[in-house]
Amino acid sequence: MDTRQIESEVAVKAVRSSGPGGQNVNKVSTKIQLVFNVGTSQGLTDEERTRILEKLASRITSDGQLIITSDSSRSQHKNKTDAFDKLFETLTRALAVPKTRKPTKIPRAVIEKRLKAKKVQSEVKQGRKRMRF
Repeated sequence: MDTRQIESEVAVKAVRSSGPGGQNVNKVSTKIQLVFNVGTSQGLTDEERTRILEKLASRITSDGQLIITSDSSRSQHKNKTDAFDKLFETLTRALAVPKTRKPTKIPRAVIEKRLKAKKVQSEVKQGRKRMRF
């Protein structure tokens, strides 16, 4: 993943925010929307692109665009840096390959302990039965 290339491919759009800011909210566009087209990105390899499209399928539009928004601050600049941080964090999380699980063998002592406990419980229950003549 080439972060500089991706950063240059992102379309940044400032819109009016619904967040904090009082009367400022009605006048200034502080909310930032980043639009990143995953399908046509030159900063991603084919493998990375397919992994991102699989992992983030619910967040990607039908056009292949990933939209990230940020309106946590009253400052447009802070929201822009926050949105880029969110974008790269989302992409790196999507690209993370999970470790493959190695199946482990159950130790013999654990198996014997379980069987012994079952035998003890069985003997306790057998001892509760009444003798019939």
